Amino acid sequence: MKLTCDSNSKVRLDTYISEKLPEFTRSQIQNLIKDENIKLNDNGVLKAGTKIKLNDQVEIFVPEEKPIEAIPQDIPIDVIYEDSDVLVVNKPQGMVVHPSAGHPDQTLINAILYHAQINDDDLIRPGIVHRIDKDTSGLLMIAKNHDAKLSLMKQLKEKSNLREYVAIVHGNFKETSGKINAPIGRSKSDRKKQAVIENGRNAVTHFEVLEQFEGYSLLKLKLETGRTHQIRVHLQYIGHPVAGDPLYGPKNTLKGNGQFLHAQTLGFVHPQTEEWLEFSTEPPTIFLETLNKLRNISRG
Repeated sequence: MKLTCDSNSKVRLDTYISEKLPEFTRSQIQNLIKDENIKLNDNGVLKAGTKIKLNDQVEIFVPEEKPIEAIPQDIPIDVIYEDSDVLVVNKPQGMVVHPSAGHPDQTLINAILYHAQINDDDLIRPGIVHRIDKDTSGLLMIAKNHDAKLSLMKQLKEKSNLREYVAIVHGNFKETSGKINAPIGRSKSDRKKQAVIENGRNAVTHFEVLEQFEGYSLLKLKLETGRTHQIRVHLQYIGHPVAGDPLYGPKNTLKGNGQFLHAQTLGFVHPQTEEWLEFSTEPPTIFLETLNKLRNISRG
């Protein structure tokens, strides 16, 4: 890709690229420069601090990422249900769902491949039909074969399955329930974040207020769509960010192992028997302990 500098004053090369291409982090840009994948006016061997001026031509070459194939690893997992077609697991906080550049192993998929036979052509995300964030705990359904995967993905698309979460959030509510209908896309100011944006993808979250405490509330949330970071983004958008959220919440928040968000209930039609299956799990210990502390504070 090519950029033509439109700045009337001299500016650092890495700063200019990060402003024009927010999908790249500063470290990614510096690595591209170091590996001579960025040229200035057809010249390489640049530094991140190289100054560019009006009408300078910046050309960026992005090398293809090598796919990371998931390998079986003997990691304990909490299996809630299993048969020849599907697997339901309770993912702990702190575990990534599938391998990526930043997490090549020790993921849920590495553990599942050790535990069960997954017949899927996708070698990077075998069996995966939906995901939850690293520091979100709770239930995931895994397809053990191609037909099961097609069935579960179809249910997600048609919104016929059930995905309910519980979360501790900042602030109190006047209403007892509500619907958040706001499109979500990548943040223009921070590529690590999602945000409510005008031309984003349709996103709908339903919430119910279960309990209220001093400065915090416990919500039940139902996903109608499944966008990246949807619950966290939507709750920040309405002014009630998830407590403990390091990305979308305030610095002054409840101490824990990340956001207090748990995928508590999961329901779907079995791909073969067509029976409705529904599962629920308790939030992790730190979630329950924090709830009790909030209750005690509110009681005085």
